[in-house]
Amino acid sequence: MRRSAAPVPAPSAVERARSILAAAHSMTVVSDGIHSEVRSLDGAGALGHFHLQAPADPADTPPAGRVPARLELTDIAPTPVRERLRARLTLTGLLAAPYDPEAVESTCMEFGQAVLEDSEGRTYLTLQALEDAEVDPLAVNEADMLTHLVDVHGELVPLLLRLVRPLPDPGVQRVLPLRIDRYGLTLRLEHPHTHRDARLAFKTPVTHIDQVGPQIHALVASARRLSHTGRRLLT
Repeated sequence: MRRSAAPVPAPSAVERARSILAAAHSMTVVSDGIHSEVRSLDGAGALGHFHLQAPADPADTPPAGRVPARLELTDIAPTPVRERLRARLTLTGLLAAPYDPEAVESTCMEFGQAVLEDSEGRTYLTLQALEDAEVDPLAVNEADMLTHLVDVHGELVPLLLRLVRPLPDPGVQRVLPLRIDRYGLTLRLEHPHTHRDARLAFKTPVTHIDQVGPQIHALVASARRLSHTGRRLLT
């Protein structure tokens, strides 16, 4: 009997959401019928601009005049892959007053719910889960790392196709890195009208950005050691 490949580790939905909040450069705030684009988060991420607090006790009398608010964040691939939207993250809650986009201090929002939508589906996240999740150590530098891989070491990316399991179907027209996280690298394999994502695991999860280079080099070395299959993977 043919043994199936072991699943490649990947960040959980709440880990992905927490990293989006940390790495976001912009977001849309919808409150009181007004859409406000917040484009400079000063490196602090969304949670440096909004402070989330637990919902009020139902037994307490809610303050009058609270304003519903929605935070919308999108996770866009930094590389020119087909369908660059990787995920959408939406947080809803209540503000004590109408949102002020010019406010210097962080805005306090009573947490309602958080929803992550990506290729895996839709996941509802609790405030406790978001608070407990760790930000991926590569999240804030991911875009620079992926663009560097494409712009400076682009010839190495197709080589990594040798590590993909199951083997890619013939006719792959282009392969680009889609994401990188503590557990590994995700490639997007593009066919004329479809695409497929494949994860390559690091030998061990990284805990610091300085560990990424050796892990990538190890993947490349493994790919070079593999014999050619005789199949042309890129057309």
